[in-house]
Amino acid sequence: MGCNSSVAYRRSEKAIRAAILIQNWYRFTKARLETRRRYSLSIFQSIEYADEQDQLQLANFFTFMLDHCTHPDSVSHILTSPGVSQVVDEGLSLTEFENKIDVPDSYYGPRLSFPLTVEDANALLHAFRNEQLLHARYVLQLLCETRRVLKEMPNITHLSTSYSKEITVCGDLHGNLDDLLLIFYKNGLPSEQNPYVFNGDFVDRGKNSMEILIILFAFLLIYPNDLHLNRGNHEDYIMNLRYGFTKEVSKKYKDHGKLILCLLRDVFSWLPLATIIDSKVLILHGGISDTTDLDFLNALERSKLKSLMRPPKSVRDRQDQLKERIPTTRLSKHIANQNVAGKTQHISSSGSTEPSGSNLPQDPALKEWKQMLDILWSDPRSQNGCTPNKSRGGGCYFGPDVTAKLFERYNLKMLIRSHEFKPEGYEISHDGKVITIFSASNYYEEGSNRGAYIKLNPELIPRFVQYQVSKYTRRQNLQERVGTIESSALKSLREKIYAYRSELTSAFAQYDLNNTGRISVSDWAVAMESVLQLELPWRMLRAQLVQMTPNGEVDYMSCFYDLKIGQPTKQVQPALVETLCRYRKDLEIIFNIIDKDHSGLISLEEFGQTWKLFASHLGIDMCDESLDKLVLSIDYNKDGHIDFNEFLEAFHVVHRLEKKANS
Repeated sequence: MGCNSSVAYRRSEKAIRAAILIQNWYRFTKARLETRRRYSLSIFQSIEYADEQDQLQLANFFTFMLDHCTHPDSVSHILTSPGVSQVVDEGLSLTEFENKIDVPDSYYGPRLSFPLTVEDANALLHAFRNEQLLHARYVLQLLCETRRVLKEMPNITHLSTSYSKEITVCGDLHGNLDDLLLIFYKNGLPSEQNPYVFNGDFVDRGKNSMEILIILFAFLLIYPNDLHLNRGNHEDYIMNLRYGFTKEVSKKYKDHGKLILCLLRDVFSWLPLATIIDSKVLILHGGISDTTDLDFLNALERSKLKSLMRPPKSVRDRQDQLKERIPTTRLSKHIANQNVAGKTQHISSSGSTEPSGSNLPQDPALKEWKQMLDILWSDPRSQNGCTPNKSRGGGCYFGPDVTAKLFERYNLKMLIRSHEFKPEGYEISHDGKVITIFSASNYYEEGSNRGAYIKLNPELIPRFVQYQVSKYTRRQNLQERVGTIESSALKSLREKIYAYRSELTSAFAQYDLNNTGRISVSDWAVAMESVLQLELPWRMLRAQLVQMTPNGEVDYMSCFYDLKIGQPTKQVQPALVETLCRYRKDLEIIFNIIDKDHSGLISLEEFGQTWKLFASHLGIDMCDESLDKLVLSIDYNKDGHIDFNEFLEAFHVVHRLEKKANS
């Protein structure tokens, strides 16, 4: 009897040890996967913010181009109201669109009549679920009506929970229609009993920005007192040029795209800037600064600021003065100095590279621009103080003390903002006083993050509802999902690394005095950060990016082994090719503007002139002979024109391993 119980005890002890071993292994595996997921998301976010800095540079270039372009008319419509704006003036009625634009019998989508009803909104939802387009006539009528309603609204909307049980607050959607449809499915459609606040960034990045706008604007017209829209930093026509919305509209509405975009530019400028609930909860897109003045924001003429990418002239003059202090260098040397010429230059809340709150002339236009820039672009940080937001290149970082100061001044209790990707869809900071809400799930990659929205009850206690649109990830286990995210993030990072090959090679060489091709891990990490300035954990990433030698050193050229430019361009200066690769996004935007007839063809003269202007603006010194060789090498059929799609492909970074797998 005793022997049997002893055997049973030993078996039980072994089972417990095995269970503990399995549990420890599971926890270790989960922790490793979570680490991989987090550094992958850090890569995505760092590259996103670096791209926003590039966008600010591009906005400055548009102004520079106007001053120096031989044919300024080719770009002036980007910075000023185009002639088409006369067609969508304030007095245009809905019936005029009916007379001007025919809807053919072959159109089977929704046919809207104004004023809109809930049935119209349901018809739109049904059509968009089935990937139908709304006809251009109805889009233009909807936008005109939306502008009319928005113009009657104040800059800061005041709401009360006393008239409803809860108010739902949603963050960035970024063109992800599936997220909006899922929110409505889980939470119900907007109505008098179910009010919503959508906190900006409805457009860009995703492929259904237009459909999201149409749905939100339709419900705004039906329930103007129950659906509320705040402006985000992407409700900006210059931002839309880079991040996809302009391209989406032009593709979906070829005949009336310019008219729609022109009207949208006006509609975006009339979106309210903030919402306050029960005089206690402030909702705005980005954040605040130490100079944020809600009374001033409520009184300014918000529609004057069509784009925050174009600072007032006093700020542009100051930036030009700063740029003049930086000497122009040869192309090869420019690569090493890019951090000075580009990365550290940003639009802060002070209107220059100076800290927030510095003494500047009291220019009314400058103050309006600064105030709006801060609330649309700023991010919270755990450290006290208010400093320029160097990651994004615009707005500021604000600490708990800045939040407390604003709350004391206006007797507030909570700040709800969006603007920042969060893996779980939301984040609470500043001792519970600041909430970030982000409603676009799968933002960087399928499975990368959840979306969320907030339910605020009359006691103003937030309740978070998380979700994730799942099309493919349900069939994947956790390891496969993390692997997909990691692979996509590393692909983006490697492309960034290759575009800075010459700078990185020069930086590595400074630590490799004997020209061995090897440096220490520490030196490699310092060199990577000094050039790319992405604030990434390079030591942790080294196993994914470079090969190690047996003695623990980094073979630094191995980070370029599996990458190359799409189509080799012989006899062209390598540094020039890399520079074009780096700025291909900017060039795509510029050339799409120049290519008015959307033929995709640009003359060699236009290409040469525009690239010279772009290089001059960035401080890149280059020889005409090198540019001439480049132009001739990509005029494949020798007809005197460049097919710009072929140009983009020529300077696209190709992953050699992927190419082999696909061949």
